[in-house]
Amino acid sequence: MKVNNSQRLSFALMTSDDAQLLFELDQDVEVMRYINGGKITSMEEIKEIYVPRMQSYTNEQQGWGLWKVEITATGEFIGWVLVRPMEFFTDHPQHDNLELGWRFKQKAWGRGYATEAARSIIQALSEQTDVKYFSAVAMEKNAGSINIMKKLGMSFQKKELHKDPLGDMEAVYYQVKAR
Repeated sequence: MKVNNSQRLSFALMTSDDAQLLFELDQDVEVMRYINGGKITSMEEIKEIYVPRMQSYTNEQQGWGLWKVEITATGEFIGWVLVRPMEFFTDHPQHDNLELGWRFKQKAWGRGYATEAARSIIQALSEQTDVKYFSAVAMEKNAGSINIMKKLGMSFQKKELHKDPLGDMEAVYYQVKAR
């Protein structure tokens, strides 16, 4: 799977070699507010929980994983975009309905980077796979992420308990048909 650079951003699938970048991103309480209530992540958690979790759903041919997002002009890491089948951690993952998620450094907020990155990834996945839908999940109070979902053309589907091995949460679900 190849994701072409966008106007300002470049992309690559993250690997275990990117543990330090994952750690740095998760050190901002505001970045983590709607993930886990604002708890920063330790390097031990990155190495023992989050890297193996990322590796469990990474599939380069399908475009699944955490897509590292860098500013092309400087090579600066500003965040990532998640791609994996909806309900991946259940007995019934939805391979034709891909979950998108994003986490960006606070200094990158409000500049359209997350929307630009997600659009590039959606375009690549739409052209190179048989995916039918893209979905996203967020806490209802996470106005920033919900705004990105709307900019991507996603519409509200439901509000329900989102089940995850790392913890369940009440969430809103948005979705858009693949192009």
